[in-house]
Amino acid sequence: MEKLTDRVRKYALGVLSQSRYEHSVRTAETAHRMCCMYGLDPARGYFAGIAHDMCKEMNDRLILSFVSKDGMPVSELEQEKPSLLHGRAAASMLQNDFGVEDKDILDSIRFHTFGMPGLCDLGKVLYVADKIEPGREHITEEVYKDLFSMSLDDVVISVIKDNVKYLNKKKKKIAAITHRFLESLEDKKCQ
Repeated sequence: MEKLTDRVRKYALGVLSQSRYEHSVRTAETAHRMCCMYGLDPARGYFAGIAHDMCKEMNDRLILSFVSKDGMPVSELEQEKPSLLHGRAAASMLQNDFGVEDKDILDSIRFHTFGMPGLCDLGKVLYVADKIEPGREHITEEVYKDLFSMSLDDVVISVIKDNVKYLNKKKKKIAAITHRFLESLEDKKCQ
């Protein structure tokens, strides 16, 4: 895992802007921290974090080319803004160009933008880590303390709700799959 992580880190460093690369490092470090807290493999968390945005700054045509290999439909929202497909493109690139076969890592990266019902715990960690890495303006140690006193699912629910509020405030569309992700977690809590 260490050699593969280094290869992907070097790739990301070479193709991303400095600020996007630094965000990826902070996301990786946050995912590592969260994996330690929730009993998951921190090396896998770090890897998912460093790789999650490796296609974020690709042109739309190239992103769509990578996504065409995964066989999944492209939503109307994704058609309007193909950069939202960067996680799916990264998962495709990792699988095809870097030989990654770990389904949980691939799904974590593939679905980190919107989440999805049934997402594995590593995917939940990456979803949250991307939204709460310490470079985000609203994130403080106090926020971490509050969030990390909760179960993983409760952290995800809290982060989704905050993200939905933020998107509503900015008058941006919210992906239907994000609503389904939230509903699935809330339904799970009620069982």
